[in-house]
Amino acid sequence: MKDTAVVNYFRKSFEELTKVTWPTKNQAVKLTIIVMIFCIVFALFLGVVDYLFNLGYNYILNNT
Repeated sequence: MKDTAVVNYFRKSFEELTKVTWPTKNQAVKLTIIVMIFCIVFALFLGVVDYLFNLGYNYILNNT
């Protein structure tokens, strides 16, 4: 039986996954914490920027 393109794709994908160097549990935890901290800091930054733009927008609306 001849392999279809889809079967060949999945076979090669799983073959490549065996070559991957997976992080240890400690590395995965540390990287997860770093990502979560970055997301929180970025969300706070966007919240502050949004608040400042809102203040500017309301200032323009009320003073025209």
